[in-house]
Amino acid sequence: MNRRQFLQTLGTAALPLHTLAAQHRGKVKITDVKVMIVRGTWDWNLVKIETDSGLYGIGEAYWGFGVKDMILNQFKALIVGEDPLNVDKLYHKMLMRSAGQGAVGGVTVTAASGIEIALWDLAGRILQTPVCNLLGGRFRDRVRFYRTLQTPDNVEDQGHWRAQCQGMMAEKFGWTAFKVQGDGIPTKADPDYKEPGHDAYTRGLTNRDLRRIEKAMATVRDTVGPDLDFGVEAHWKYDVRDAINMCKAIEGVKPMWLEDPVPAGNPEAMASVTRASNVPICTGENLYTREGFRRLIELNGCDIVHIDIPKSGGLLESKRIHDLADNYYISTAAHNPASPVGTIASAHAAASMRDFRVHELAKYIDWWQDLVVMEGPVIEKGYHVIRDKPGLGVEINPDVAKAHLAPGEKWWG
Repeated sequence: MNRRQFLQTLGTAALPLHTLAAQHRGKVKITDVKVMIVRGTWDWNLVKIETDSGLYGIGEAYWGFGVKDMILNQFKALIVGEDPLNVDKLYHKMLMRSAGQGAVGGVTVTAASGIEIALWDLAGRILQTPVCNLLGGRFRDRVRFYRTLQTPDNVEDQGHWRAQCQGMMAEKFGWTAFKVQGDGIPTKADPDYKEPGHDAYTRGLTNRDLRRIEKAMATVRDTVGPDLDFGVEAHWKYDVRDAINMCKAIEGVKPMWLEDPVPAGNPEAMASVTRASNVPICTGENLYTREGFRRLIELNGCDIVHIDIPKSGGLLESKRIHDLADNYYISTAAHNPASPVGTIASAHAAASMRDFRVHELAKYIDWWQDLVVMEGPVIEKGYHVIRDKPGLGVEINPDVAKAHLAPGEKWWG
């Protein structure tokens, strides 16, 4: 048997991806772009790209007003008729045609991210390979997840913190990490801002606030034991000195990180907190593209970049953000309020990143996993397992989606 005969016996499934892509390049064209909004934990912007071959891809853009309008009224006309395998070209085309030489943030980047994710799913279906294989392959077959908890109603009753942690540990998902709302403690304890030093518009923490936070975090650590990882949320609420004081208050419980301690717009301020803290600092969910993360990373302004992948530029751009951070020995995690569609897409990007640590699942509702049809559960034993299925390996469950469409929405209407 000669070489040609041998290759013929292997079939197209054994051909390199670039060879498979060459067979399809220019032969498949985008014919339509559709969006529907499903009301879940937030209003999820689900995206579908259709082609003249009958194949399609699905994706998700970060929740928020204006995303659907941007996709349908601006981006759709820019990509219909194009070759869907030119994913990166189309991503840049959408941005370059929308704000001079390229939008740098906001709804424009978020909307482009949702289309980019759907294009990768479509490319995976065309080439019959998982999306992560198109991003350079995978470093891991499963991606670790953490569960975000909400602030207990009575933050000064330590029994509420214990009960919340015990409930989390009893959930069927087998969490190995979670996050609590540290910044929720002062406002839940004094919702009307009557205590001395409290003001709805300042960014301060009083000594009483710090004692409350320290006590609650000690209760959390005592409840879950010494090894279960947990992060502490701050939602950009504090000035530099107050953030440093918060770090000192919680450092004894060895949290996984303090998240977003100061507002996102000043990377030098974030770096000041990072340098002064014994607690790792995690931030980034309100930043967009490599350019948005660049100065923070160059300053070693945090210990973990926290990318919201369906918001910050999509799969390939998020991998580029990771690669930039990796040059400075800063690890990567993923912020995530998405449906299972955006969550699984993010997990494919995470699998392709060398120094990826952990991925978020924010608010949970009991039908969250049911929105998609896939092989096996979305999350099991604290991890999402990458399946060897084309694209993202999921379909949207029409019955569940239709039952939870946002007001005025239609199935791919």
